Amino acid sequence: MRRFSAEYLEHTRRGMWADGREALTDLDLPSRRRVLDVGCGTGELTRVLDAETGPDATVIGVDADPELLGVAREETGLPYVAGDATRLPLPDDAVDLVVCQALLINLPDPAAAVREFSRVSSELVAAIEPDNADVTVASTVDAEERLEREAREAYLRGVDTDVALGDRVREAFAAAGLDEVRTRRYVHEKRVAAPYAEPALTAAARKASGAGLADHREELVAATSERAYDDLRRRWREMGREVVDAIGAEEYERVERVPFDVTAGRVA
Repeated sequence: MRRFSAEYLEHTRRGMWADGREALTDLDLPSRRRVLDVGCGTGELTRVLDAETGPDATVIGVDADPELLGVAREETGLPYVAGDATRLPLPDDAVDLVVCQALLINLPDPAAAVREFSRVSSELVAAIEPDNADVTVASTVDAEERLEREAREAYLRGVDTDVALGDRVREAFAAAGLDEVRTRRYVHEKRVAAPYAEPALTAAARKASGAGLADHREELVAATSERAYDDLRRRWREMGREVVDAIGAEEYERVERVPFDVTAGRVA
């Protein structure tokens, strides 16, 4: 399984579900009694689940990374346990809903995790997974949209898991024997415009230094070559400096849209 830092998770999931939670309708959260958030990371989804369930419900997060769990405990005050998605530390039928967000795309065998979800849930299993092949970016810095697309296409070729899983989660659900499988799409829109908040300034600085691209160096080199990666990073840093200058002139705007498919299935 691929690992991520707390900073990366908080950056990529910041503001998700703030603009509406209709895509979570099939999870029937108000009626849930015990909910398990698998691969919870720093607890962004765990917080949403806790807010949408009733006052008597128990929402628990589980993750294999103790450092991420430490951040989650500190920031949410909710209960968390350490555990692997394919070997959950719970008995059969321990909860009535198991849900994950952007987890299956990072697993070598997502179907194995779904089978484990089905074991510990007595009623419902859900997965909220992005289709990274369908991400779009619009920017007032012309080079940004082009370079983001180039880097994304190379990343998709170089990564060793299916990060464009999206609504094909249905296949893993069917293989696990789940019934009444339904999918709704939610588009997470991240918008940057003046006046610029601190996260936007940090993201621009990371572009200018090449740090953001370096997070995915291994996958990009695997898809291209060392020379091609160095050339992309050079052009990426140039673009980043344009972004910094545009922010200084209060002329920078950026919109990124990431589609997530919310798939829910009932335990037979």
